[in-house]
Amino acid sequence: MAEVSYYTKDGLEKLKEELQHLKTAGRADIAKAIAEARDKGDLSENAEYDAAKEAQGLHETKIAKLEEVLANARLLDESKLDTSKVLALSVVKIKNVKNGAVMSYQLVSETEADLKSGKISVTSPIAKGLLGKKVGETTEITVPAGKIEFEILEISR
Repeated sequence: MAEVSYYTKDGLEKLKEELQHLKTAGRADIAKAIAEARDKGDLSENAEYDAAKEAQGLHETKIAKLEEVLANARLLDESKLDTSKVLALSVVKIKNVKNGAVMSYQLVSETEADLKSGKISVTSPIAKGLLGKKVGETTEITVPAGKIEFEILEISR
């Protein structure tokens, strides 16, 4: 059974748009590439045709995976979530106890994760270490570089 993932409204819309693009423009581009390769002659010795057919298979696999993700996607109503502790979709402001560095992250699903915009996956080591914690608590999280102690300064939506 596939795993249920929770998404923000924007994240779910992005997935739907990507799927729509893959089904329309993506399929049309691949069909065009196959037709062009077919026009070049003998299919038994046509590497372009083989490559285009393989690309089509990969494209259809991607569509199937995205459809499965969407089938198991759940939209979270952020207004009803508890802000007293860290949950999925929480925006958490944390401080590295050792060096005093303060950072802010939103905990999102794997497909929405984007470190540049401050969104980390709920399955990442830092997010796992923060889940369920409350403001003022400290937690020691094991990351690839070792163990880091963080203090939770603020939780919001």
